[in-house]
Amino acid sequence: MFISPAYAQAAGGSDGGLTTLLPLVLIFVVFYFLLIRPQQKRAKQHREMLSAVRRGDKVVTGGGIKGTVTKVVNDDELAVEIAEGIKIRVQRSLLASVQSKSQAASGAAPAAPTNDQGGGGLMGGLSRLLGGGKK
Repeated sequence: MFISPAYAQAAGGSDGGLTTLLPLVLIFVVFYFLLIRPQQKRAKQHREMLSAVRRGDKVVTGGGIKGTVTKVVNDDELAVEIAEGIKIRVQRSLLASVQSKSQAASGAAPAAPTNDQGGGGLMGGLSRLLGGGKK
């Protein structure tokens, strides 16, 4: 008596399919421009950097080891000098960055400044801190 009959609503309106897909499409577009596209650009720049590495370049490996490329062994490997007389072979794909480019591939790498010239190194840094090394 007091209860009115409940009628089921018609399922699937005329524009129901479009309105349910629109948020998914918008989310994909936002993900593409904020995540996918910048990552692809970075990967492309990294590939170009790796292909341009040559002898004399100062590089940093994925493990954080800094050195100078002494020889390009083949397309996949480089010989890197990490200290005087100490050379290691590194896969080209594991280079993290190229710190500085050498001017000529056949020319000698510029000599590092010594401690009296205000160069780097532990002693050069300590002498600058303690006021020494000024001439």
